[in-house]
Amino acid sequence: MNQIPQDFEELETRITADYPALSRRLQQTARFLLDHPQEVAFATVAQLAEQADVTPSTLIRFANSFGFTGFSEMQRLFRSRLVDELPNYNERIHAVRSATGETPDSTQLLWEFADANREVLEQLPSRIDPRHLERALDIFEQASAIHVMGARRSFVVASYMTYALHHIDKRTFLVNGLGGMYGEQLKAIGDDDALLVVSFSPYAQETREMADEARKRGVPLVVITDSSLSPLARLADVSLVVHEAEVKSFRGLTASLCLTQTLAISLGMRQDKARDHPSSDSNAGQV
Repeated sequence: MNQIPQDFEELETRITADYPALSRRLQQTARFLLDHPQEVAFATVAQLAEQADVTPSTLIRFANSFGFTGFSEMQRLFRSRLVDELPNYNERIHAVRSATGETPDSTQLLWEFADANREVLEQLPSRIDPRHLERALDIFEQASAIHVMGARRSFVVASYMTYALHHIDKRTFLVNGLGGMYGEQLKAIGDDDALLVVSFSPYAQETREMADEARKRGVPLVVITDSSLSPLARLADVSLVVHEAEVKSFRGLTASLCLTQTLAISLGMRQDKARDHPSSDSNAGQV
């Protein structure tokens, strides 16, 4: 049994390869989907069925034939493609309006973003393996200093984590590449330090290079990312996978910020407990 396509390019390849064996209706569906990827990314099943001149059940059957549980699961690949190709928000807004023919008002958007973010926050605790969470805290507690990196959208999360760690008196450095000095900032990571990398699809190249070099040097690496198949996850000592809300191709950061806040405050709790109860080793020389 073939694996479910993981991105739009893989889906496109599969559709092209399987096209001759599809029924006439599914071939018609395939042509429409590949010819109108922007519309497919945002329109409803009913709207797409009308435009493609097929029934909604045909669209669902098409998605099922490629291993998806439903059409919306396949539609996410079309949305991810558009996010990667249209990083500019104005272009993305125009694409959404063109595809749906709708211009939601601010209150409607607020409800949509609030509902979507509430859902991912409710799911977050069950998605994070407690053992991975504790292992990440072990690495941070043992580190002489923590270096934090996040590029582009992830920079917000990295910046907050740096801020929070400073406020629990943990030596922390934000790897921001100021002046193009990522290499110099990597060299500043000591043997007793740790690196936290935050990166989401499409995974900034400079972040991947930094994580790869840290791995080669044996620097303990904790990664916050969006998939266990992320190229960063394969390099990490500990990988924490978060799923963010997405509304009309605009992805949030609520779950990631909640996770980093949890990490910082949990580390602060550990440090405070250690101060209250010094280890027996530290008291061995006292009379």
